[in-house]
Amino acid sequence: QVQLVESGGALVQAGDSLRLSCAASGRTFSNRVMAWFRQAPGKEREFAAAVHWSSGRTYYADSVTGRFTISRDNAKNTVDLQMNTLKPEDTAVYYCAAGLPMGMIYYTRTNYPYWGQGTQVTVSS
Repeated sequence: QVQLVESGGALVQAGDSLRLSCAASGRTFSNRVMAWFRQAPGKEREFAAAVHWSSGRTYYADSVTGRFTISRDNAKNTVDLQMNTLKPEDTAVYYCAAGLPMGMIYYTRTNYPYWGQGTQVTVSS
């Protein structure tokens, strides 16, 4: 049974940094894409960043490019999201997603079969 467990969410101030981690268990994700999505109150869940498990190739939403960095640790089976220069508009529940086959659209949430429960990030101004 696949399980994704996020951690690292917190209440921080604008301009601070935060690192989220997603621990995956139950299977390996070679040749698959793992991602972070986020959902702000009253809004739809949106794509933030993704990484191809084998190659390490990364993808980012325009809103986080230059501030967020996604990385994976093959040995630990984890995917991290380093978030710098946080803004109040980054406030959201952040979800780890996994299992996207290569060739499918990485920013479409319905293409991911596995999801974590989410971790809350709140950025105060």
